[in-house]
Amino acid sequence: MLNITNLKSRELTIYFLEQNSQQRWLILKQLGIARYDFLTKMHFNEANIICVSRFFEYPNQLKFPNLVGADLSGLDLEGVNLIRGNLSGANLKGSSLVDADLIFANFTGADLTKADLRGATLNETIWINALFISCINFSYAKE
Repeated sequence: MLNITNLKSRELTIYFLEQNSQQRWLILKQLGIARYDFLTKMHFNEANIICVSRFFEYPNQLKFPNLVGADLSGLDLEGVNLIRGNLSGANLKGSSLVDADLIFANFTGADLTKADLRGATLNETIWINALFISCINFSYAKE
């Protein structure tokens, strides 16, 4: 594996997103941020290069996930902990957020078209201008 300590944030992010999920998890573990294992599932595109770079910039100062503008479309995020996460403008089309912990999450302008929110905890969640077209089981989410 490459010595990641010598890479700049964007270079590290591109390297990270080029890896398979197991290799990505090892990088997260090395950086001490393996709790954000949902990053192992993210697509390799410009939106996610920007997003993941924020995680790598200051890995010791992470508290709440900053996923502004992230492309999480079609991902299985079942049971993910995104408490106080900022998902403003995120693409969550077709994602599974079953049993996800989304307390105080900010979905301003996010696209949740056909997302599955069964059993998700949504207390104090912000939904300003979010899209819910054909959202699956939103009515059964926990509030």
